[in-house]
Amino acid sequence: MTGMPGYFRFLGWVAAVTALIIAVGYVPTRHLGGPGAVPALIAGCLVGALGSALGGLVIALRRGGTPADRLNSVLMAMLARLAAVFVLGAAAVLSGRFERTALLLWIAISYAALLVVDTMYALREGTNGRRE
Repeated sequence: MTGMPGYFRFLGWVAAVTALIIAVGYVPTRHLGGPGAVPALIAGCLVGALGSALGGLVIALRRGGTPADRLNSVLMAMLARLAAVFVLGAAAVLSGRFERTALLLWIAISYAALLVVDTMYALREGTNGRRE
């Protein structure tokens, strides 16, 4: 469990970037999609954030080992993140509670923006802090 402080720092970055995305996207979403699109903005960003949190957890729990093990954990984290976003996004779309276009757009935007945070975390923690 030595990777947990790094994971909590990562979660802080995920929360900060998600809040920034919501803040930046609020006015254009409300203007272009109407007030009904704002819940879709928030739900789409939360789907991306939950996917990132799950992917980061895989790296935090599987750190260490050989270089092949570290690469394997990063690849597993990518797969876990993609699967979580797909499943949560499909559930949100199929629920019918959100404006579909705005929801899918903000899932994609948050996924792309949080990919930067995820990649930095994977590079830092996936190599145990060493630059090779």
